[in-house]
Amino acid sequence: MQDFKSFSEKLRDFNKSDFEKLALEIFRFQANANPVYQKYLQARKIHPESIFALEEIPFLPIRFFKEFPVVSASLDSFEGEFTSSGTTGMISSRHYFWSKDWYLEHALRLFEHEYGSIKNFHVLALLPAYLERQGSSLVAMADYFIQQSESSHSGFYLYNQDELLRKLNELRNDDRKVLLLGVTFALLDLAESEKDFSTMENLIVMETGGMKGRRKEMIREEVHDILKAYFQVSTIHSEYGMTELMSQAYSKGDGVYTIPDCMHVLIRDINDPFSWSTRSQGGINVIDLANFHSCAFIETQDLGRINQKGELEVLGRIDNSEIRGCNLLVQ
Repeated sequence: MQDFKSFSEKLRDFNKSDFEKLALEIFRFQANANPVYQKYLQARKIHPESIFALEEIPFLPIRFFKEFPVVSASLDSFEGEFTSSGTTGMISSRHYFWSKDWYLEHALRLFEHEYGSIKNFHVLALLPAYLERQGSSLVAMADYFIQQSESSHSGFYLYNQDELLRKLNELRNDDRKVLLLGVTFALLDLAESEKDFSTMENLIVMETGGMKGRRKEMIREEVHDILKAYFQVSTIHSEYGMTELMSQAYSKGDGVYTIPDCMHVLIRDINDPFSWSTRSQGGINVIDLANFHSCAFIETQDLGRINQKGELEVLGRIDNSEIRGCNLLVQ
């Protein structure tokens, strides 16, 4: 636990120039303290003392979070767990957290770095499916944002579209901005309801991905066009997060995400997961330093590329990979 507190304190006063140094420190810690990661390194005949650069660090396939407790301490050191939603018949991922308070504070820091103080927002969370189960990290984060906004108007919505529209109408001329944070299928259901909606200059619509088996999958551009037309906004914002990561990246439009300082993304070859892509796109590998308590080096099943500005463009899911309950929209 002392290691966790030390890493958490380093991240609070983190300088991006120290990323590689801290990543290598966390790697050496997890190679010794995380039994699952340790066995994975042994199976690949990789010796931790031979790793000296980010590009040399092995990434743990994300499916291991479905099969084993991926932890860098004994399980009784952890406060609880977040679980992925999945769909019927799928095995949920489990991500144990050492401090829920730290996770929530960290999530808020990342949001406020991109959008400013949460107290400048009314937060309306349209999250059916997530609210109907236990263990969602997204619900925990949204609930914390609602509390920290200190707005009597902030709150959760399930399927009560009329109540949500009344609240939006009430807030259309408010001094604060309105953040409508919604799971994709519920935002589409609202947009296709043919219920009246008038322009709101202070509205930000942010989709979190996910059809939850309620609708057919759609390309991102099609989804965003429908939402932009209904809500009469120029862009749809997005959040890139998952149960297996403690950090989130945000997009202010077009599926292009600003990568926070505590994260680093590398693009692997789609056919050889142990090699880096020589093309413009490939599989997304994420280093999330906030995963210091579990595994900070994750080989995801998402497809993407890094543009010339160093931003992440998420292109969808890799063919034949299991569809996630919070899956990303295919471009």
